[in-house]
Amino acid sequence: MQIENSIRSQILIDALPYIQKYHDKIVVIKYGGNAMTNDELKEAVMSDIVLLSEVGIKVVLVHGGGPEINAMLKRVGVESRFINGLRYTDAETMDIVKMVLGGKVNKELVSALQLHGGKALGLCGCDGGMIQANKLQGDVDLGYVGEIKKITTKPILDALNNGYVPIIATVGTSETGQAYNINADTAAARIASCLRAEKLILMTDIKGLLKDKDDDSTLIPFVNVSEVSYLKSTGIISGGMIPKIDCCVEAIRRGVKRTSIIDGRVPHSILIELLTNEGIGTQFD
Repeated sequence: MQIENSIRSQILIDALPYIQKYHDKIVVIKYGGNAMTNDELKEAVMSDIVLLSEVGIKVVLVHGGGPEINAMLKRVGVESRFINGLRYTDAETMDIVKMVLGGKVNKELVSALQLHGGKALGLCGCDGGMIQANKLQGDVDLGYVGEIKKITTKPILDALNNGYVPIIATVGTSETGQAYNINADTAAARIASCLRAEKLILMTDIKGLLKDKDDDSTLIPFVNVSEVSYLKSTGIISGGMIPKIDCCVEAIRRGVKRTSIIDGRVPHSILIELLTNEGIGTQFD
């Protein structure tokens, strides 16, 4: 579809206040879901990040890799096992997680971003003690699943200050060097808060928070964190949305200005969220 020059120029003019707003500010994006496995959507994400970087926005990309981990486990004959939505991670699975997240997935994303003209630096939470973790404590033993004890931001800031987009695989380590599998949403929220990011974006395979989970037209575009308890009590926030929204709330309370859950199935959803008045998902502040 051809866009008239007048429309094209208006789009750029409308984006200018948002470019100015986020210039030299940090935006943390948690990348996952269909946007990570669909080639067309992946191309759109990479081009969005390059564009944001070129106009002076400091992007940090935090990624998971569940489907790739599942595929590798299947290849080596290990059954994937989940408890309350979290991957049970024994020693063999932890080796696969390190190999897939810190190796295959991370370096493929670095290459993809650089093919679009960006500058990327692949990092793992193990690097520079970036994500320090302990074993996750709870009613059920999940093996080598970790909870974050501390984030060391220096490796991330060094990359940003030298013009690179840090692409971070969410594997943490304990003081003794034991590796732990870290939930990517949780890691992105803590990294964003420790960086005092202007915005945290969680990419998902849903439109955002809906009043009626079966009706996309009931999207709630803005939520104040003070409303979250009520929305939980009424069942509007339920199921798999609870941990994602808890991450958003925690990030806000720890100093992130705004957080958003956006639909990664929409091409260029990152640009729409950051550089337009309407946005595309649900914003929390």
